[in-house]
Amino acid sequence: MDDADMTPLKRAHLASGMTQGETRDKLKAARRRRDKMPPKDASLKRMYTDWEQGRVDPTDWRGELCEVFELPPVALGFVEVVPPPTLEIPSLLEISRLDPEIVEMLEVQTDHYRHMDRKVGSAIIPQTVAHVEHMQNLLRTSLPGRHSALAAVALAEGAALAGWQALDAGDIVKAWNMHDIAKSAASQGNNPAVLAHVTAQQAYALLDAGRAADAVELAQFANRPDMAGRVPPRLRAWLAAAEAEFLAAAGHHYPALTMLDQAADALPSGDTDPELPYLMLNGTHLARWRGHCLARLGADEAVDDLTSALEGSQVLTSKRAETGLRVDLALALRSRGDIEGSKQHAQRAADLAGRAGSARQRTRIAKLLAG
Repeated sequence: MDDADMTPLKRAHLASGMTQGETRDKLKAARRRRDKMPPKDASLKRMYTDWEQGRVDPTDWRGELCEVFELPPVALGFVEVVPPPTLEIPSLLEISRLDPEIVEMLEVQTDHYRHMDRKVGSAIIPQTVAHVEHMQNLLRTSLPGRHSALAAVALAEGAALAGWQALDAGDIVKAWNMHDIAKSAASQGNNPAVLAHVTAQQAYALLDAGRAADAVELAQFANRPDMAGRVPPRLRAWLAAAEAEFLAAAGHHYPALTMLDQAADALPSGDTDPELPYLMLNGTHLARWRGHCLARLGADEAVDDLTSALEGSQVLTSKRAETGLRVDLALALRSRGDIEGSKQHAQRAADLAGRAGSARQRTRIAKLLAG
């Protein structure tokens, strides 16, 4: 056999100066050191001949052969040639054009999770996140156009909902990331109102991370004057109230009250608007919000606003809203000196937070009861 026709294993064997019998004995010893039982001599002799002649690949014996010949795998021809990775791109058949029915289906599904969220809280996070991922995949493989833009807006609303749920569950990083998805999708959909809403809502992740000043800055960016004419009045009221909350958390008393007054001035009648399916804000909600801000500021009049809000029937449709309201009321009553009343609302809030899975509110309650 010419040297060019020899297998790398055959060349290594000849170079070693060992007989086949000596080689097999060393292979068996190497096998035992690996706590493996070697085959009978006749079987190993047949196997080794097949290896040297290239008829069989010694896949299970590579380590032993490298040890016996004191050579690396490449010298014995054991290195596999891996083909370069192929770039996976969707075939033309997987690229689609979105239509009104698909967009409506996405919006209906988001609205369903929105209503479920008000009832059961963060328990539906897995379903909401899966819905967001489904919408992302649809957009990734769709052609641009009017309906693609509308689907992007639907994604923004769904991702913001998932982000809010993550925040309620105490996952600040996930909340921030979901709102990043929402902002990107709102920009893709060229919807200033949704972009302003999800940007301001993202500031709550900063607030819960103890960065109230940064939350104020982000909310003020979303609520900047040039946006006033590009968003509906109810959203303008919401943006002003959110900014007031962050200002109150940062200890800015009078600027917070000023923004609350702006929210009251901008708020139209009714509870919702068809163009803002993600937003429910009326006078009762705003009274709760005002009470929350006043409670943060330690103002005595917070009790009146919060009590009034608690008597509003709509706030009770959301366990999360009622939980937050009772925590605020407990805080305000404690500031007034009503320890017993504060304790009653805190205990009721703790029960609601447990059922809704609100880690965010449980953290607030724990701080309150420990104070």
